[in-house]
Amino acid sequence: MKKNIKAVKPATKTSLITYAIVAVLFLIVIIMDATGAMSSLFRGLLVPICTYAILAVSLNLVVGILGELSLGHAGFMCVGAYASAFFSVLTEDTITNAWIRFPLALIIGGISAAIFGIIIGIPVLRLKGDYLAIVTLAFGEIIKNIVTVLYVGIDSKGLHFSAESSMALGLEPDGKNIIKGALGITGMPKDSNFYIAFAILLVTLIVAYNLVNSRSGRAIMSIRDNRIAAESIGINVTKYKLIVFALSAFFAGLAGVLYSHNLSSLTANTNNFGYNMSILILVIVVLGGIGSIRGSVISAIILTALPELLRSVKEYRMLVYAIVLIAMMIFNNSEKTKNLRSSISLKKFAEAKLKTRKGGTK
Repeated sequence: MKKNIKAVKPATKTSLITYAIVAVLFLIVIIMDATGAMSSLFRGLLVPICTYAILAVSLNLVVGILGELSLGHAGFMCVGAYASAFFSVLTEDTITNAWIRFPLALIIGGISAAIFGIIIGIPVLRLKGDYLAIVTLAFGEIIKNIVTVLYVGIDSKGLHFSAESSMALGLEPDGKNIIKGALGITGMPKDSNFYIAFAILLVTLIVAYNLVNSRSGRAIMSIRDNRIAAESIGINVTKYKLIVFALSAFFAGLAGVLYSHNLSSLTANTNNFGYNMSILILVIVVLGGIGSIRGSVISAIILTALPELLRSVKEYRMLVYAIVLIAMMIFNNSEKTKNLRSSISLKKFAEAKLKTRKGGTK
């Protein structure tokens, strides 16, 4: 048995530990909900926590694994949210079963975001560093601003588009205005729930870990470490960059679907689909550790729940939040704390116990 445990690769152990942590957290939530120990405030945070965790893990593929700084993640989230919301509102009367409609909305939202990821990635990924960050931020803002001026309706003649007003659509009396410019989309079916959000988070983790530990993942990390050396051994840099960018955009689109279907109305503004959201996701990734998928999940849980849990301190809420951010940054990056964590790690503790027992049996 011990030999089998030792034979497991370190990368596999890391992924299994992450799955175990997530599974334990899921069981805790289920038990708290069943026993009535969960407040309505915390219950309302379950889907957002999963949403931010998916966003952080997907962005970490670009920032941590590929080594490129992207600030347009909120734009892909916006594409997924609006594409899926449009589909759900359009088909709400024809596809009445939410268990059929919502999976289709997830597929549409994820694929739409991935397509935008490829379209944007082809010209953008030729840039590096600050230039890439600025251009991706600009693309994210362009996407947000387009949907705020877009009017889309449908009648017996088909779809109608306008950038002026709802009246400019020229809909027939029986027509339906779905996207209403700055007012967004109203009458959203609230199909999203914690169980679906958790399942998507688990799929995101499985895909991310399998990519990182695969041959493609090693090629991607070689591009991150030394692009010239990777090209010299025949690695197609553009292909692998597009794969990561499209995959990251796909999961950002899924997060957008969860976000939009957890609301009754959907609007695009700076806080939910603008640069504020992109920077918040990047902060989650950095605090959890760049390249650490498990850290992204833990950081997303803390930073999503903390502002709401601190509402009792009122005007000091954001001050305490900022102090916690600074403390987390110091804890994750200080050499002393890194040595402390390694010295008290459960792995070393278990190994020491095994050695003690082995020595006692001799």
